Amino acid sequence: MLQDGGAGTIADVRAVPLSRHFPWFSKNNLSARLASVGIGYVAMGYHLGGRPRDARLYRDGIADYEAMARNPDFRVGLDRVEDAAARSRVCLMCAERDPLDCHRFLLVARRLAERGLAVGHILHDGTIEAHAATEARLLASDGEGCDPFAAGQCERLAAAYQRRAQRLAYRQEAARGARLTGKR
Repeated sequence: MLQDGGAGTIADVRAVPLSRHFPWFSKNNLSARLASVGIGYVAMGYHLGGRPRDARLYRDGIADYEAMARNPDFRVGLDRVEDAAARSRVCLMCAERDPLDCHRFLLVARRLAERGLAVGHILHDGTIEAHAATEARLLASDGEGCDPFAAGQCERLAAAYQRRAQRLAYRQEAARGARLTGKR
């Protein structure tokens, strides 16, 4: 899919680029495999991950994507992706199958699109969905099925992003409970 999509670089936006269940997706294995087919790999989880280390980037124990987007480290990460995109097609990688369920859409791709970058999402079947189409799906799933770029839709779209992020963002207490029970 990456080769078919023309990806030249993978920007891994997982806060923890490891997988016990799928070890071929762990950072070292993945970067070696990608290199063998001519695709670069860069770990961007520190700057663009969905689990911030700074306690000020949480609201009521939930990662606050709006606060994260204002954070200087996040903006540095966006700058790095934008610089890489000037040299090759960059694919953001995280762990969720559907972009609607992942911070790479709800946080990172949203801000890249706001900067004027052309953003598409590789779906599970290999098709590439334009970012505006993913936003339309967001509005439809939010009960607001309409054109995200029609007059007056910016506020509705921003509210839909916020509601979805509130439901899906990383929760500190859930992680703490998983560590205590040994489940992750």
